[in-house]
Parts: sequence; structure tokens; C-alpha cells
Amino acid sequence: MKNLEKEDKVGIQAELEQARQAKCTMASMSNADRQEVLKKIASSLLINKQRIIQENQKDLVKLDDKDPKRDRLLLDEARIEQMASSVLEVSELEDPTGQLLLERELPNGLLIRKETVALGVIAVIYESRPNVTIDVASLCLRSANVCLLRGGSDAWYSNSCLVEILKEVLVSVGCNPHLVQLLPVEREHVDELLHARFYVDLIIPRGSQSLINYVREHAKVPVIETGAGVCHTYVDKTADLNMAANIIANAKISRPSVCNALDTILVDALVLNGLLERLVPKFESAKVEVLADEISYPVWQSFAYQHLGRATEDDFGREFLDLICSMKVVNGLEEALDHIAHYSSKHSECIVSQNPKNIATFMKMVDAAAVYANASTRFTDGGVFGLGAEIGISTQKLHARGPFALEKLVCEKWFINGDGQIR
Repeated sequence: MKNLEKEDKVGIQAELEQARQAKCTMASMSNADRQEVLKKIASSLLINKQRIIQENQKDLVKLDDKDPKRDRLLLDEARIEQMASSVLEVSELEDPTGQLLLERELPNGLLIRKETVALGVIAVIYESRPNVTIDVASLCLRSANVCLLRGGSDAWYSNSCLVEILKEVLVSVGCNPHLVQLLPVEREHVDELLHARFYVDLIIPRGSQSLINYVREHAKVPVIETGAGVCHTYVDKTADLNMAANIIANAKISRPSVCNALDTILVDALVLNGLLERLVPKFESAKVEVLADEISYPVWQSFAYQHLGRATEDDFGREFLDLICSMKVVNGLEEALDHIAHYSSKHSECIVSQNPKNIATFMKMVDAAAVYANASTRFTDGGVFGLGAEIGISTQKLHARGPFALEKLVCEKWFINGDGQIR
């Protein structure tokens, strides 16, 4: 296992060259070959569970037990089994490459076809979550892409172990082990990667807003943004308040450290008291810290809520990634829509309502990758949506939006056959 503290600070030119060469060898792998590799990876993950857990502990020991990053970093037997299951699911998905999109013959006899082909070399920069290593590698291998992985220093031992297992499988079946590579974590290597236009076809940052902003502002390689989620749940005056409380509690409490967790509750003033009557016991049991606006603060106090603070402007539009959320009282749907338009990161947004017109207006007007009516935003996930896995949730509009999964890891290529035609 590589030692992070002793890692030599050298450039990543060798890894870039290896990725470029591996892209050429990937073209010789058939669909069946790629499926077989993924099945062997799934099996190897299960065989090496204790090895993975042992290395993961080296990362976990550096974190305080109360650190919200701990949940994102943890790999136990159940999560490793889930990773293996996800890899198997990806192996069974339809090959996204070689799909015929268009075929026609021109009047001059030229035969034209448009097909899907792999993007090439995909670099993913991510933080904390070692399961991303397996998600990205499995999706890239299934779609005939090479992947360069740059995880965070806090998951170095976990990521190194997982990539070693991947490489062992690739070597065992006679594949180029450089189809998957883990890059060093030093910041200067990120800048080198962002400028590697000759070697890298696409960069995907997955993590905090500051990471995404840095990559967007400095990259010379094309970028797709994923990761940051500022998610709202709006409870309108017609909502079933028991349903609303259950949805809010699930969206905030079930796994607060992920991007589809709730950050801000918007509630119509007419149902504020009724909602809190049902929500307070759920939040109290989980010790959720609530940052309340001026209107809702005294109402929370009237319920003797113990984990209460006053919201500032900075608490709206903030991704908490912890058992913290903000609340704002609004007067009707239009005010809720205005708030979301101003503060949303365009990830996942929800309305709880029994009014079909309000639901339809919300779903149409909210600009986000995923919009929900009467359901938790926690469902925004490639695996849950039946996509096998995801590289992240794209919050932009070019090429891919929402769960960025297998079918988006391709582009188009034109094939033209003639018999001497000239123009």
C-alpha cells in the first residue's frame, strides 16, 4: 500500500501518457470482455472485504467520531457488498457505445451513419467518498472509457486499496492496468490535470462548491459540474402535514452528508404551526440544528425546541452536509419560487402539496435537475433511478443533467462511406 506521507512530489506526466495509451487498447475490448471484467471486479470486492475495511480504518482514524465526513468515508461490509452489487448491475446494462443514431444515403450515393462512441479519457476529482472510486471505474470500463481518479487525501488509503484491487483484476484478465489510475493528492497535480488538453477529454469535479468553482475557473479541459446540492422542500398551504413532516425528516436525517439531503425548509405561513407540531419530535430525536428566520424562530421556541439558532442571509443557499438546516416562512407559491430561483444550486427541489395546479406550476417553473412533488429529494441518485451507478449529479445543462451515468459517457461519431465521390 502506498504511503501518503512519503509520496514523492513528482508530476503526473507518466500517468497521463499511460492513460492515452490505454485509450488505444480499450478499443480492442469487446462488450462481452468489459462485462466479464466488471463481474470479476464485483467478485474481488467481496473476496477482499477485510482488506478494504482494514485500509479504510487508516483513513477513519484521522477523523473525529462526530465529524460529518466520517459517514461519507466509512466502508463496512454492507457498503462493500452494495458496491459489488452496483458493479454487477452496471455490467448488465446495455452497452452505450456503438448505438446507431442515424443512417441515410445521400443523393450522390454517400452512406452516412452516426453512432455513439466512448468519450476517451475521463478524469474525476472528488472528495471523501471512496465508493465513488468504484462507481466511476465501473461506469468508465462499461462504456469503454479510461478513468483518472483524483480522490481526497482523507480517503487515500481506502482509494489506493480499491484501485489496487481493480488493477489486479485487469492484469488477471490480460487488460491494460492503466485503464484505471489513482492520481496523487497534492494540489499542484490538480492544476496539471486541469491543463492536460492533449491527454484528457473530460473532467468531472464532484464535491464541495469550492472544489467545483476552482475546477470550472481553472480548467482548460471540458468540464461537467456535479456534486453541490442546495435542496429545498416547500410546504404549501394545502399540504398533508403528516406527509410533509415525514418527507422533511427523511430528506434531512436519513443521510445528511450527501448532496441530495435537504438544506432549507420553506413553509407557507398558514401551516407553520401545524407543520412544526409534527416535525419537532422527529427533529428533536435526531438533534437537528435549525437556523430559523424571524417569523419561525419564536414558533420553534414555543415548542421548546432545544437545537435552535437564528438564520442569517448566509444560511440560505448553503449546503450543510450535516444535521443542520435553515427555515424560511413564505406567503404563497410565488414567494417560494422566488426564493428557490435565488438560492438553489439547481440540484433537487420539492413541493409538498395537495393542489394539482400548484404542483404543476412548481414542477414547470423550478429550474433544477430533479423536481419532486410529495417525495423526498433523497431519491436523486443514479442507482435509485435504475442507472446502475453515477459519477455525480450534474447541475448544468450541456450534455448531461441530473444523475450523470452510463448513457452520458459517450459522444457521437459520423461514419461516411463512398466510392470516389468528390465535392
